[in-house]
Amino acid sequence: MINVFVNDETSPLRAVILGTAKGVGDVPKLADAYDPKSKEHIAAGTYPKEADMVKEMEAFAKVLEKHGVKVYRPEIIEDYNQIFSRDIGFVIEDKFIKPRILKDRDEEIQGIQYVIDQINPANIVEVPVNVRIEGGDVMPWKDHIFVGYSEKEDFEKYIVARTNGAGVEFLTKEFPDKTVKGFQLNKSDEVAKDNALHLDCCFQPVGENQAIIYKEGFKLEEDYQYLVKYFGEENLIHITRDEMYEMNSNVFSISPKVVVLEENFTRLAEILEAKGFTVEKVPYAEISKMEGLLRCSTLPLERAK
Repeated sequence: MINVFVNDETSPLRAVILGTAKGVGDVPKLADAYDPKSKEHIAAGTYPKEADMVKEMEAFAKVLEKHGVKVYRPEIIEDYNQIFSRDIGFVIEDKFIKPRILKDRDEEIQGIQYVIDQINPANIVEVPVNVRIEGGDVMPWKDHIFVGYSEKEDFEKYIVARTNGAGVEFLTKEFPDKTVKGFQLNKSDEVAKDNALHLDCCFQPVGENQAIIYKEGFKLEEDYQYLVKYFGEENLIHITRDEMYEMNSNVFSISPKVVVLEENFTRLAEILEAKGFTVEKVPYAEISKMEGLLRCSTLPLERAK
């Protein structure tokens, strides 16, 4: 039996599902890509190769295991992208949530079904038909659940809009003791530097009371200001448009003191180290070409209470 529990983004990690690049297959056709950064690299002939992505993910797995984390990996589905496990499930408190995501990714959860089968069925929640949520948009943070989403007009307009208002309402009802705060995100199907694909592409807490943030990822000034007030301006690490594009906010915390970064995030690494964090650096630049990074490729199952 696997006991799931996650109450925030940074408490000591005990168990996680890390996606896999094995069996990802050939470069997709441009018409089949559903985010602007992937489209950009397909068109340029720079889309990442399977072997390179496998190496990057194995380097990440070694860091997790070095810190005593139990790492589960998906069973391989050939010719299928199973890198970004964050989107196909997420844990809040002692509940494993099975969301509804893009139809093109429907089969992905089959690769982690063997893990789900080890979780108490009473702790598994399936979202209703009208609800759309992806795990990259959902951040449990102590007494809050932060949620990136799009209102109806944007949700129907953009392929990259992955969580709807019904998703925020669902979480509000499912976790009545939490403050569920939705943030509308800026979206673009064509320009990656103008697209916050998920909340973790423009914001993420680190440590005990700090956060990495890209202001322009938020559609509404008031949503950005909510986080400024919540964390305090002095506790926010602001990143630039180019750093957002390179996925600087999509880091991963093993504990309040240990953060995993892509090895080229030199400015962010210096800031975090100056603040007393232990920074683990891994190569992940090839995977970043698909508009996802370290947080996107993890599904935390258990963090310390």
